[in-house]
Amino acid sequence: MTSKKGRVFSGARPTGRQHIGNYFGAIRNYVKLQDDYDCIYCIVDLHALTTLDTTRDLRQNTLEMAWDWLAAGMDPKRSIIFVQSMVRQVTELHTILSMVTPLGKLTDLPTFKEKVRENPKNINYGLVGYPVLMSADIALYRADVVPVGIDQAPHVEFARETVRSFNFRYNTNALIEPKEKFTEFPKILGIDGVNKMSKSLNNDIELAATAEETTARVMQMVTDPARQRRSDPGNPDICNVFSLHKMFTPPEKVAEINIECRRAGIGCVDCKRILAANMNAYFAPLREKRRVFENDPEGTWDMLRDGAARASLLAEETMVDVRAAVGLPALQKG
Repeated sequence: MTSKKGRVFSGARPTGRQHIGNYFGAIRNYVKLQDDYDCIYCIVDLHALTTLDTTRDLRQNTLEMAWDWLAAGMDPKRSIIFVQSMVRQVTELHTILSMVTPLGKLTDLPTFKEKVRENPKNINYGLVGYPVLMSADIALYRADVVPVGIDQAPHVEFARETVRSFNFRYNTNALIEPKEKFTEFPKILGIDGVNKMSKSLNNDIELAATAEETTARVMQMVTDPARQRRSDPGNPDICNVFSLHKMFTPPEKVAEINIECRRAGIGCVDCKRILAANMNAYFAPLREKRRVFENDPEGTWDMLRDGAARASLLAEETMVDVRAAVGLPALQKG
C-alpha cells in the first residue's frame, strides 16, 4: 500500500445486514477515509465468538456485512478488506500482548463490566481478553490512525498503553502507538424514537431492505408523543422522523416540514411518507450494487481471501520484529 496521510485500521463484528445507524455511524466514514489514508477494514469474527450462543449464522452474517460495505463504496482495490480469522498472526500477537497486560486492568474496564451485565452466564476468557485482541488487531498492521467517536476513545487509549507496555518490556519499537481520529458518528435513534438503532432491539431499518419494507418500517416510527390528533401542532425538535429528514430530505423541504408541522399544516403520516420516499431514493443505488454482489457469494469470499493475503504480508512483517524482540525463534532461517 502506498502511504498517504497514514494507515487506518477499523474493525466491526459481523452482525449481518447493516442498518442506517451503521451506515451514518461508521460505513460512510470508512468510504471517505479511503481518499486520504491507506485503509485496512476488518470483519472481526473472532471477537464475535465471545458472546455468540451459536455460530450457525456467522458465515452468512459475514457475507451480509461485506455486501453492505462493498455496495456503500468500500473498495477492495483501494483498501484491504478481509475477515479477522483469515490472518492467523492476530491470535499469535494477542497471546504475546496478553503477557504484558495485568488482569486487574482488564476486569476494571467499564466495557468488561457492561458485557458481564449483558452476559452473566457467559463470562469467558475471550470476553476478558477482548481489549487485548482488539489491540492486536490494530498493532498487527502498524496502524497509526483509528477512526472513533469520542465515546470510543478509551478503546484506543487501551491499545496505546498495551503497545507502550510491550515496547518497554522488550526494549523495542516494533509496535506503533495508534492515535484516534475523531470522526462524526451521529447517534441514530431506532424506530421507537427512544433507543439507539439496533438489530437486537428490532428498531432498525436495514440498508438492504426493499422499498416496501423500508416504507413499512418508517410508518411504524414514533413521532411527537404530544401530537395525538392531525389538528394538533407538533414539535419537530423532539421528533425522530424529523431528525432523519435532515439526512435524507433536501434542506428547503426540511425547512418547509419544520414550519408546517408546528402549525399542523402537515400530518405525521404524510411526513413519514415523504421520509420513506426520500430514504428509498437515497439508498436505491446502494441496493442495486448490493444485488450484484449477492449474486456472486463465492466472488465475495475470493475478495475477502485476497484481502487477507495482503493483510497477512503486513502482519508477518510485524511479527518478524515482534518475535525477535521477545526472543522467540524465527519461523525461517536467515
